[in-house]
Amino acid sequence: MSYTSTADPGPPALRLASTGTLTYGLSVGEVLGVSTLNGARLIAGRAGLERIVQRLNVMEVPDILSWVKPNELLLTTGYPLRNTPQSLDNLVSDLDERGLAALAIKLGRYLDSLPAEMIAQADRRGFPLILLPNDVGFDDILNQVLTDILNRQASVLARTEEVHRALVQIVLCGGGLQEVVDEVATLLDVAVVVVDGEQRVLAGAGPDEHVQAMRAFDAGRHAACGRGGCGIIGAHGTGDHLVVPVMAGGFDHGRIIAFSPGGTLRGTDLGILERAATVAALVVTKQQAVAAVESKYRADFLRDILAGRAGDDDRVIAHCAGFGWDLDRPVMVVVAELDGRPRGNPSAPETDGKARGKGAEPESATRSGGRGVEERSAQERLAAAWTTAVRRHDRGAAVASFAHEVVAVIGADGGDPAELTAGPVQAMLKEASSIFAEHLPVRRTFSTGISRTVTSPAALPEAYEQAVKAVRVGRQLNGAGARAHFDQLGVYRLLSLVSDPEELHAFVRETLGDLASDDEPELVDLRRTLQVLLETNLNVAETARRLHFHYNTLRYRIGKLERMLGAFTEDAHLRLNLTLALHVLRMRGI
Repeated sequence: MSYTSTADPGPPALRLASTGTLTYGLSVGEVLGVSTLNGARLIAGRAGLERIVQRLNVMEVPDILSWVKPNELLLTTGYPLRNTPQSLDNLVSDLDERGLAALAIKLGRYLDSLPAEMIAQADRRGFPLILLPNDVGFDDILNQVLTDILNRQASVLARTEEVHRALVQIVLCGGGLQEVVDEVATLLDVAVVVVDGEQRVLAGAGPDEHVQAMRAFDAGRHAACGRGGCGIIGAHGTGDHLVVPVMAGGFDHGRIIAFSPGGTLRGTDLGILERAATVAALVVTKQQAVAAVESKYRADFLRDILAGRAGDDDRVIAHCAGFGWDLDRPVMVVVAELDGRPRGNPSAPETDGKARGKGAEPESATRSGGRGVEERSAQERLAAAWTTAVRRHDRGAAVASFAHEVVAVIGADGGDPAELTAGPVQAMLKEASSIFAEHLPVRRTFSTGISRTVTSPAALPEAYEQAVKAVRVGRQLNGAGARAHFDQLGVYRLLSLVSDPEELHAFVRETLGDLASDDEPELVDLRRTLQVLLETNLNVAETARRLHFHYNTLRYRIGKLERMLGAFTEDAHLRLNLTLALHVLRMRGI
């Protein structure tokens, strides 16, 4: 059976090297089409005609297996095997396991024929076995095939460099991702998109159905690999998709994907797509640098507004309009804060909202602080999640990330606080939570506080303090992930307005005495008894039932409490003080 090819060899075959770079070569089928191999015959392994030949070698020594390399075309006369025909049966498997492309043999001088088992094994493995004509010298084959490989590589590299220069020129002339994608789509005559790490399309060229198909393909790849993606960095593809990561500064910024529904993507297309990914990475990093500066400027101005030092209402409204913020309407402040955030000094209470407003720094200003990379990453993701969610529901809202919190000033129509937290705010909270939790390596939550509605920028510092109080009190009362409106805090709202925390602590110590301490389990148990008694309005039977005490045991405990605290069963004012002291204890750390 002879194999010849008179048609155009078409695009070069390719192999993905371990570095992620492309090394071009000729397929075995293309090698059989060169003029020096016109009389060659493929006797086995037709399934391997697409194997790549990147180099050639000649086997005329017995230990050749130690020297062969992947993607080689091995030429031999069979001289080293002439006296050991039994080794021919295993030769195919040995060469195939070493990644060899094909074996070409001259018969007649040292070997008269090949064993049937060797031919059958080559067919099973798809390993091409080629019989060479006796009148062709190895040097002619080496010269022509290597020349073709080098010419093909030079041609491909020249076109790739030309495309790279064109794409760079687009960026130098002020073009962005969309212009880069448009150029690549035109060059390859396929649909192309750039998606970020969360499968959001940043730029796309081609029919909408093709763009959506690429987005679904990328999402499917991540779903197949599990939460967070495969974690494999490198270009790869299928018959109708090519995917190349967009990398810059060691960070994965997404992927550029090409799609051809007819499966017409070629090897050279992947090289062009890699160049496009490099240029896209430049565009993305430039956009991020600009966005970082703009974000800091916006955060600085919002911080000044919340600290009351941004100027009069007219100036604030006009300046915010340049950011796309609409503060000339009823608004309220929403503060979101990560739960479980490490604190520099756990024993020191944090400052109140006013101090935070004046001293809070944008997120970028805290990078040299004590928080680790993981904490900064979580804060950045929280800011991104809130920015995305708020923008979808209120395009005129102001959003910024401070050192330990995300602050949003959103539109409000006034009304019942319960309706506010159940309406647009609730929708934003739900969406922000969903975006924040997606692809997080470690589960994190955040608590949210909402202020009252205000009608002028001058009232925003007070609204900010309210939101800060709400988020902290809400977390203390309800745990991580709390959602609290300032007007729904009840008595805790009044307690939170005390500007001096030490005054509250002193009140607790004076009112509860030894019961204010957590050092002794017996005293903590007595304090729990007091709390339930006050909650049941001194109903002894109900308190005993809740605490699972005998009636007489509870009477004994009441006597002990009155000896420590006074006759609270008879003094309504003392009961009020005790109730407030217990409430302050629930607000510990605020």
